[in-house]
Amino acid sequence: MSNTKLLPLLDAAADEAVPPCCPPLTERPFTAEEAETAARMFKALGDPVRLRLFSAVASHEGGEACVCDISDVGVSQPTVSHHLKKLKEAGLLTSERRGTWVYYRVEPSVLAAMGKLLTMAPAAA
Repeated sequence: MSNTKLLPLLDAAADEAVPPCCPPLTERPFTAEEAETAARMFKALGDPVRLRLFSAVASHEGGEACVCDISDVGVSQPTVSHHLKKLKEAGLLTSERRGTWVYYRVEPSVLAAMGKLLTMAPAAA
């Protein structure tokens, strides 16, 4: 019996339909909930090791990376696991165990949502 959780396939059309966590910064002030969500994401990425790990996963061929392929970031393996856990808790990564290895992928709508958050709202005509 396997306890492996299958990750959903990425669907570009579905990703576009997912609203970002927050409106663009220039659109309107954040609500308290939007600010909490955005702060959690940016706090997780505020550590250089976490940012390197997130970048390694996001840019890895096939959109997912085995922990064995991304752990060379200058810290011990337990520290890598700690940082990956923090990225998962912030909703930036998902994971799937396959045998003895864990594979990570960027949450499907995260990059688009972060990009929309930091995009300038169109000027009123």
